[in-house]
Amino acid sequence: MKTAIATVSIAGDLAEKLSAIAAAGFDGVEIFENDFLAFDRSPKDVGQMVRDHGLEISLFQPFRDFEGMPEPQRSRTFARAERKFDLMQEMGADLVLICSNVSPIALGGIDRAADDLSELGDLAARSGIRIGYEALAWGRFVNDHRDAWEIVRRADHPNVGLILDSFHTLSRKIDPDSIRAIPGDKIFFVQLADAPNFNMDLLYWSRHFRNMPGEGDLDVTGFMRAVAATGYDGVLSLEIFNDQFRGGSPKSIAVDGYRSLLYLMDQVRRTEPGIRIPVPEMPDRVPVAGIEFVEFAADRKEATDLSAMLTTLGFHKAGKHVSKEVELWRQGGINIVINTDPRGFAHASYISHGTNVCDIGLKVADASATVARAETLGAKIFEQPVGPGELKIPAIRALGGSVIHFVDDSKDLSRVWEIEFEPVDQDGATGDAGLLRIDHLAETMNYDEMLTWLLFYRSIFDTEKTAMVDVIDPAGLVRSQAIENDDGSLRITLNGAENRRTLAGHFISEGFGSGVQHIAFETADIFKTVKALQANGFTPLVISPNYYDDLDARFGLEEDFLNDLKNSGILYDRDENGEYFQLYSPTYGEGFFFEIVERRGGYKGYGAANAQFRIAAQKRHFRAKGMPAR
Repeated sequence: MKTAIATVSIAGDLAEKLSAIAAAGFDGVEIFENDFLAFDRSPKDVGQMVRDHGLEISLFQPFRDFEGMPEPQRSRTFARAERKFDLMQEMGADLVLICSNVSPIALGGIDRAADDLSELGDLAARSGIRIGYEALAWGRFVNDHRDAWEIVRRADHPNVGLILDSFHTLSRKIDPDSIRAIPGDKIFFVQLADAPNFNMDLLYWSRHFRNMPGEGDLDVTGFMRAVAATGYDGVLSLEIFNDQFRGGSPKSIAVDGYRSLLYLMDQVRRTEPGIRIPVPEMPDRVPVAGIEFVEFAADRKEATDLSAMLTTLGFHKAGKHVSKEVELWRQGGINIVINTDPRGFAHASYISHGTNVCDIGLKVADASATVARAETLGAKIFEQPVGPGELKIPAIRALGGSVIHFVDDSKDLSRVWEIEFEPVDQDGATGDAGLLRIDHLAETMNYDEMLTWLLFYRSIFDTEKTAMVDVIDPAGLVRSQAIENDDGSLRITLNGAENRRTLAGHFISEGFGSGVQHIAFETADIFKTVKALQANGFTPLVISPNYYDDLDARFGLEEDFLNDLKNSGILYDRDENGEYFQLYSPTYGEGFFFEIVERRGGYKGYGAANAQFRIAAQKRHFRAKGMPAR
């Protein structure tokens, strides 16, 4: 499988783009004409630059408004094409994209278009160039790949073929299985893009909201399955128009693009039996059985404060590491690790970010296979020296500078807590509060990084994404989207901050980077948990009484039940499937907090309707502590 990406997909000048594309592992590049025109080097120099990076020019594009033009415009388009062929020869490109005509003066007619392409094919052949014809979703007469194929078929020229673009097919809801009838050798090039499922003008949607396969809502896998069934074995390229990407890191976006292609083709290989897909072998997406642990990096003073908060939440110190300054805190099936050791990764994380969640442990069926898939998809393996009594636990570098470790049921990894930790005396421990497991982790990042995090988790783990919701902060919007598996044993909410004045933005700016901003623990009876927490000295976040007045108006709750919610500081939501209860701790540090939730029935969400009231209460808590209100 040869891979490519259009230069328009990432930020920077042409030299920066080529460097990022090569570093990400692509084989080739689509030279978008405007990128070339804005660059101050000759076509020959640009071609040499591409080859010096170990790349090839897979496509030169676009050539617009060609077929079906009246005279004298028709003659001008042929003259314009000859000049582009000369440029391509100098550059070393042999395939040009011709997109279907959108000109208001264009003439319709499949035979007219076919005749024009056939004549242009003769001209291109003399220059050693091939023509790829593509149906734009907003083309004046040709906006369907089936019509484009019929034009190419009637042109009947060896130098004229079809270019397919997943966005143009899927945005118009054209059945991608219609591609299966096209001969693979007449498909000259395939461009791929996903997109969120918006209802808007096709051109505007295409020019601003495309994203990488796996990041949006289009059935790009179904599209590629149909393409693979034709026998097509040419280049797979990304053509992404996205405002965020244009302002992002060229290196990061290129890495995402390459990961998305590997992920896509691995899914195609697994869902299209009998078709050989030349993609690196890797284990399937990894099912996660649960969150095995969350590790905090801290210094001794801040660890004392964190330990005190955990104590009021009903956790007890269950173990001390055999060779490091690391403690294990437990309740139910929850393992919280506090690492104050002055050596190693956790200490470096503390120096960079202050007290933070530096490491997450996931329970998987096969830890080694998980790392193998992640590495194939571009994740970096994490290793550090193993001290006395420690196990070598498979791990990868995650996003935001953190680490993910993987444990399974193998002989040693299943006994990690017994092997690495010595039990400690629990005399004087506070009462258990009935917390059972981690319901979800909430990770906060800049909004323009959200798609990177989404792709990272979806490509490695057997998860799906929920719809994006807007979280209202008094200082701006925070976009939120969850990654979760079928049984809810892994739930991660991704929260994208658009400015530093929001609580989420403050957390990022003051913590010097993205990371876990809160941990939600599950209980089976939140009212029983509240009583236990009160006995432990836990002080919940104070919620405005006005919230409960509105709650009564929205849901018509029984008076005693409403008073129980109000007196306990519990937020409430429900949908057609069930009910949801939320209790929050005050903020810790620069905006970190704990949450306790109870799900009744089949409630699937995360209480988004309550987020603005929770944030308002947290900001009041900030002000009470003498911190900036933001």
